[in-house]
Amino acid sequence: MDEQHIQARLIALLRQDNIRLWLEPYTTDTGDPELHNIQELAVKYAPVTGFPVQDVMSTLEIIRSDSSRKDEGNKEFKETSVASLELHLPREGEKKKRKEHLKTKLDITTQELKNRISEEFKFKHFNLILSGKKLSPGMRLDEQNVKNNSKVMVLNVTSDEVKNVMLEEEEKKRSQDEGVQRTQKGFQILSERDGSEDPTNTPFLEIADQKGNPLQIPNDERKALILAMGFHEKGRSLMKKRDHSAALCHLLLADEQFNKCNSALLNTVDNYAVLQLDVVWCFQALEQLDCLNDARQRLSRAEECFQRCYGEQQSRLRLIKGQTGGEDVLFLRLYLLQSVLAYHDGNKNQASYKLKEVERLFGQLFLDPDKIAQLVGLGFSDQDARLGLRACRGDLSEAVLHITQRKKEKKEMKEREREKRRRRLQDINTLVELNFSKRDAARALHQARGDVDKAYNILLDGAEAQTQSSDRQTKLDQLVSYGFQLDVADSALRLMGDDLELATQMLLDHQGVVPPDLLSPSPPSSSSEEPSTSSSSDNTVSASSPLDEELVNEALEDIPRHEEDYLDLTLDEEQELMKFIRSRLDKQPTSSG
Repeated sequence: MDEQHIQARLIALLRQDNIRLWLEPYTTDTGDPELHNIQELAVKYAPVTGFPVQDVMSTLEIIRSDSSRKDEGNKEFKETSVASLELHLPREGEKKKRKEHLKTKLDITTQELKNRISEEFKFKHFNLILSGKKLSPGMRLDEQNVKNNSKVMVLNVTSDEVKNVMLEEEEKKRSQDEGVQRTQKGFQILSERDGSEDPTNTPFLEIADQKGNPLQIPNDERKALILAMGFHEKGRSLMKKRDHSAALCHLLLADEQFNKCNSALLNTVDNYAVLQLDVVWCFQALEQLDCLNDARQRLSRAEECFQRCYGEQQSRLRLIKGQTGGEDVLFLRLYLLQSVLAYHDGNKNQASYKLKEVERLFGQLFLDPDKIAQLVGLGFSDQDARLGLRACRGDLSEAVLHITQRKKEKKEMKEREREKRRRRLQDINTLVELNFSKRDAARALHQARGDVDKAYNILLDGAEAQTQSSDRQTKLDQLVSYGFQLDVADSALRLMGDDLELATQMLLDHQGVVPPDLLSPSPPSSSSEEPSTSSSSDNTVSASSPLDEELVNEALEDIPRHEEDYLDLTLDEEQELMKFIRSRLDKQPTSSG
């Protein structure tokens, strides 16, 4: 980080003095450095930056060399269309992260570029990230805004992320994205299970406001939100294990899904802002802030979203929840990351200002172990104790009242939901008595938002749809009569678009089973403009298949039970980073800029 800090300071000084290091008198006609002139600059700038002359001189040479290389690269690109990419490779053990340059045409696919990187640098499982977005393997580089001099991050994917240890040739074919695909499919299934068909089920994931009250959201946006929240929770789970590389893969996919939602909706819940913080946190943990230009924009979006969601001075949040202490951990992380970016950009004064805010909040949020022990002694969990104390800014008696009140409110909310489902069952039974199926009645009620009369009209108007459903059941019965299992027959029909002849032929060709590769979750297509939650019938597995349940259970493993789990930070990592930035700031004299 010191290297980026001093580079940013020196670049600002060079611009201020209108000095171009890649030209004379600092670079010769042959491209070699004029060391004497560079040394004179180093002597001039060392007192201003607070770094030793030798460090300043070596950094000036790095800047000069990079500038000369870019100048030559720009000329080459104009003449030959061969671009130069700046690759930021992951650290290996204690070694510093590496920066390499790779020349390539931009009309090749990402996969072709990955093959070259794999061959030259011996990486096996990795993703390529440009401006915070994963490059899609099947698309061309120029179609994804890759340009000459683009900075591309090589993000390692650990073997732990590759789910269900496969045979070697299958692993080559499917790549490390299997784990991410399984997560996506699991939450895709969950997004379809909203209780519309079985009113006895509560939703697996629910979108709620800061108080926990469910929000009414259009179905398509709800599906995208559930996928986004699912990827986010998976990423947060990996962050807790400090597996920031694998976490970032999931967080960027969550970001894609959030961006499919209406902006007005994102202003209502704070999930999107928290995600932006988490993405940048992973960037800094992987020491890749220098090649990700959107880190600052993400923090700005997070701050704006918090302000809209919580209100000025958190007034809206106080109105909804009655207190605001718990959310302070988010602002601590926001200000800390802003301090890191300011230091990274060479702006020491701004870094120092933000760090003082962080230290102030840390003093408020640091918890007294004795108070936690007392709350645990009263029967509360460690997490409830931490969240309660922070919500009440360390006041023990208020924390007891707060935790008790929250538990009471959650119990009342569950009772209201239970009563709502009971009434819904009654309404469904009323429609069933009118000779409609239970499943159709439940769907109609869901569509009519609980209005029995409207649901009845929907069912009457759906005669044609009923006929089609009956036709499908006939085809299903036909396949079962041939000796195929019911769930296999259902999957085959779905995959073949309800074409009985094609479904029969496929099952005969594969000895009565659906080929596993057709049932595997398909990777999201970054070129598609349709939400990946709106899966068509040709890649949907039957709702009752064992594979579905396995994927769902995997997806639910990382969903926290407490709705405020995202506020329950230990602040250990934050404290480490605080101390690091403080040590760097205290080491140098104060200067403007």
